[in-house]
Amino acid sequence: MIIIQGMEHAILARLIGKSLSERLRVMPAVVVTGARQTGKSTLARELTPGRSYRSLDDFDVLDLARRDADTLVGGAEPLTLDEVQREPALLHAVKREIDRRRTPGRFLLTGSANLALMHRVSESLAGRASYLTLRPMTRREQMGSGRCGIWDELLEAPDSDWLGLVASQPDRPEDWRATARRGGFPFPAVHLADDRERAIWFDGYVRTYLERDLQALSSISALPDFRRLMRATSLRIGQLVNQTELGRDVALPQPTVHRYLNLLETSYLLVRVPAYAVNRTKRLIKSPKLYWGDTGVALHLAQEATPGGAHLENLILNDLLAWRDARLDRAEILYWRTSLGEEVDFVIEAGDRLLPIEIKATKRPRLRDARHLRTFRAEYGDQARPGLLLHAGAITEWLTPDVLAAPWWRVI
Repeated sequence: MIIIQGMEHAILARLIGKSLSERLRVMPAVVVTGARQTGKSTLARELTPGRSYRSLDDFDVLDLARRDADTLVGGAEPLTLDEVQREPALLHAVKREIDRRRTPGRFLLTGSANLALMHRVSESLAGRASYLTLRPMTRREQMGSGRCGIWDELLEAPDSDWLGLVASQPDRPEDWRATARRGGFPFPAVHLADDRERAIWFDGYVRTYLERDLQALSSISALPDFRRLMRATSLRIGQLVNQTELGRDVALPQPTVHRYLNLLETSYLLVRVPAYAVNRTKRLIKSPKLYWGDTGVALHLAQEATPGGAHLENLILNDLLAWRDARLDRAEILYWRTSLGEEVDFVIEAGDRLLPIEIKATKRPRLRDARHLRTFRAEYGDQARPGLLLHAGAITEWLTPDVLAAPWWRVI
């Protein structure tokens, strides 16, 4: 079981623990990526006793990686290399070592950037590595259950069992606005007592990202411009990406906006949700929607004390992403929008089934709140599961015969 060791010696399991252990038993290398401070180093240290651990945050290790990477990765014992994005050329040495001796679990690599998107990483570990993403902690991880929402259960259960399934979940109501302000980074979410303390942590996090982590990915000389773009995107949560309009608002050319958004996504701070379309090629053409990898950071950047409905959407999305990234069977998280403006916040595509999800920050969902879910179901017929309407109230009920209304805190 993968854990986080808390300040008070609390042990909190992480969702990807089982999947990580399974992959280490099969593949010679497992790569765990995610934003800085999601708990990758703690996860890597606590995995099993006996693994040699080296972090490229240690300047001596970084220097050795640059001068003699083959020596660093040589030897027979299992090796964990932390923050490998600081020296992408190290992956060449890992590849050579795997090709010499293909042993399951030989390397556990962690990094604070999406290695698949880093243009400097030219050598592929295809066929040699399995990839996992460690997202910020889900609400249930923070509560100690080491899991995410009940997405697997909903997909596996018959439609008629949904009401009982959701109603049987732990009775742990919570103000979603407090959850959004807390975010999911382990230290502020679990160990800091109030919003003021978290604001101090978030300020330090953003500064470290701008002044160190970002520079490791790409040379950015105009940090004020980049920070201005970060704030602008944090104010557009749940909106369609329009790079020209965004550039006009922050006085940056569209190519620069495009580059900056890619860097934010590479470092897992920004999430772009693609549109659902039966033709998969069209998904690449339609504009995605913007969200943040952590609602606490987004609220801090936007300088907003009170979260809005888009932040509740973002909370649900982050749980969905954690669920998706821990699965062996791939699922897609998308949104749906028609030319007439009909929209469903999220659509889970798992195999040949679709699960549409609408989020409303109301305590009293009405029939009209279900209309786009019903339109979606009418469009896709038997391929679509019942619509799921998540709300801020306390009642679980069938709002219509094909739309279940449920409190958000019973699902995630």
